[in-house]
Amino acid sequence: MLSVLCFFRSLLSLLLLPCLRKCFRAKESLKDEKENDEETYVAGEKELPKGLRRELMPRHVSVIMDGNRRWAKQAGLLTSQGHEAGAKRLIEFAELCFELGIETVSAFAFSTENWGRHKIEVKCLMSLIQRYLKSKIQYFQSEEIRVSVIGNLAKIPKSLLRIIKEIEEATKCYKKKHLILAIDYSGRFDILRACKSIVKKSEQGLIREEDVDETMFERELLTKCTELPSPDLLIRTSGEQRISNFFLWQLAYTELFFSPVLWPDFDKEKFLEALVSYQRRERRFGCRV
Repeated sequence: MLSVLCFFRSLLSLLLLPCLRKCFRAKESLKDEKENDEETYVAGEKELPKGLRRELMPRHVSVIMDGNRRWAKQAGLLTSQGHEAGAKRLIEFAELCFELGIETVSAFAFSTENWGRHKIEVKCLMSLIQRYLKSKIQYFQSEEIRVSVIGNLAKIPKSLLRIIKEIEEATKCYKKKHLILAIDYSGRFDILRACKSIVKKSEQGLIREEDVDETMFERELLTKCTELPSPDLLIRTSGEQRISNFFLWQLAYTELFFSPVLWPDFDKEKFLEALVSYQRRERRFGCRV
């Protein structure tokens, strides 16, 4: 009798062991999938890096590209080479933003105050912007990236203005990706310009005092071309912690991230650090949550 029981026990073990192993493997597989989900957030066919969530991604990221000259000096290069490296980094930065689902990227390329720099450097910067935009027209079209340039533009060389008009016209139909370059831009000028436009319309009898609200005012700002809300995240590189007359109205409730890294060295890893920091913040817009 005992031998029979032993026989059946052995038989059951042989039959159940594969099932138990299969269940164990399935359990381990689910565990691995859960761990992978913690590392990447899957949305459609694309994956976000560890620590990022699709629903918390900013729609509009602005960047003050600071540190090109210091980067060149540290590397023993010419200032113009530092600006070249900065321009290349901007394209890479924009590409990464669009890959992550960020719809709009705005960059402070040349401030109104930058006219006070040495004439040779200013001339080199204008030439660089013109050459870079011209060389990238086909690229922006193939990637379906809309390009807009905002700023005073009164002092901009005519040859550069022609390229700006050409690239804006060539890319104006694209909707999902938008690169905005602020050239000869001043936040104060932007606000003053909007005020003067509203006063002029009032004098012409086109609007009344009660018509003026935030929505109307924002339509008069240069950033009306974005057709999107104000920036969700502003990044400034090189360790400086100020906004330097950039988007004074638009940054009212923008999250700020200051990086000690010089702009040409602000790579994917550093950008992801900024995004993780942004997603960990509680955006209340002055309200209690």
